[in-house]
Order: sequence, then C-alpha cells, then structure tokens
Amino acid sequence: DVQLQASGGGLVQAGRSLRLSCAASNLAFLDHAIGWFRQAPGKGREGVACINNRDGSTYYKNSVKDRFTISSDNIKRTVYLQMNNLQPEDTAIYYCAATPTYTDFEELDAWIYRYWGQGTQVTVSS
Repeated sequence: DVQLQASGGGLVQAGRSLRLSCAASNLAFLDHAIGWFRQAPGKGREGVACINNRDGSTYYKNSVKDRFTISSDNIKRTVYLQMNNLQPEDTAIYYCAATPTYTDFEELDAWIYRYWGQGTQVTVSS
C-alpha cells in the first residue's frame, strides 16, 4: 500500500519557521505529484502547494507563495514544505497527498489527489 508519512509540525511563535516533511513509500515517486494541504478548525481543507516530481515544477496558493517553499528529494523520496514567517492564520493540521502527475500539473483541489497521509499539527501563537 502507498504510505505518506507527514512530520515536522509543532508549536511556534508568529514570525518563526517550520519545515514539514512527507516521506513516501510504495509509490512510483517520479510519476506522482505531491501536494500539501491544511485544514483549520471549522474550515475546509485547502491546498497550499504542490510539486510535480517528474520535472520539479511547483505551484502555490497565492497567500503563501512568498513565505512557503515546496521541494523534493527524489533519493529520499521525501517532499518538504518550508514555512517561513508563520502567522496565527497558518494554524491548521497539514496533510500531504499524492496523485499521478502530468505535464503542467498545477492542482490544489483535494479531490484530485489519490493518496493521503496522516496530518501533522502546526500551531502558531501570536
């Protein structure tokens, strides 16, 4: 079975940084895109960033593109989300997900993603 293991969450003060990791197993890594999503209490799940592992192209939600960076280590089969200048509104459970990729992949709709990992909690205090 495909497994996606998200980690790296925690409690930080506003303005600080965190790096989330998503380790994939039993997945044809280079044939899939990996996305990061988040869900705050009482809100729906929203996509924040994705990376096409086939060519390394990335795509971001506008509100995070100047603070978040998604990257991939194909040897470690791990995707990272570097989050800088975190704000209280970034507080959420963060999930990673994978789906078969294609050229010009830019998808942040959750329904498109086939495989999901468990979440990791990110809490930002003011």
